[in-house]
Amino acid sequence: MKSILRLCLAFCALAVVILGTGCSTVQAVRVHPWERGLLADSTMDPNRDALGTAMMDHVTSSREAASGGRGVGGAGCGCN
Repeated sequence: MKSILRLCLAFCALAVVILGTGCSTVQAVRVHPWERGLLADSTMDPNRDALGTAMMDHVTSSREAASGGRGVGGAGCGCN
């Protein structure tokens, strides 16, 4: 009987921990003016290698019969 009670208590504690971490407040990340120079570097550009991007698009469209997907990102919920 003690082992069942301990197992139930452990399960309840685990459920509280898991469910308690789901409600968190996420604040928007702000980029400070002195950090913008670092983010404007050419290495931060996702399309800095035009030939490599074109080759990967060709491989993707050839193997998966899919193309595109490099445009505007969104979550699919319609909120963007």
